[in-house]
Amino acid sequence: MILRPATPADADAIADLGRESFVAKFGHLYQAEDLAAFLADYRTPERYREYLRDPGTRIQLAEEEGALLGYCLVELGKGYEDRPLPRPERPASLGQLYCDPAQARRGIGSALMDWALAEARQWRADAMQLNVFSENFGAQRFYARYGFSKVADIAFWVGNHRDDEFLYELKL
Repeated sequence: MILRPATPADADAIADLGRESFVAKFGHLYQAEDLAAFLADYRTPERYREYLRDPGTRIQLAEEEGALLGYCLVELGKGYEDRPLPRPERPASLGQLYCDPAQARRGIGSALMDWALAEARQWRADAMQLNVFSENFGAQRFYARYGFSKVADIAFWVGNHRDDEFLYELKL
């Protein structure tokens, strides 16, 4: 497995993996129209090209023999300003960390998380924040192993469906 920065040429593959991973894990929770609206807004090649044009956003890919195994999206200088406290002075946010469901338990998520934290520390962020679904216990355990803890209850919208989520934070 290799890690490398994403380029605009990767946007289609990132969007495909983002949609597939999200639907595999959470698709059963939503009405078809809510899921379709969310995917059309947030998991498109155009959306990832926008991220890649933003100088404060980094997307790292995990690949093996040309196949995309996972990706991680970090936004430097962006926290959850519209969310409840806490509000770090110099935040970084982990917006997405997705792995191919068929490639689970290979250390892909850990490698991407290590990269994300190193990126935030190099930028001198004082905290990394992320949101996690309240019933995604596996992800919560994963983040806890890195030292993240719940700091607030928040909402996440998929179309017109509101999910209860947790805001997690790691002081850096």
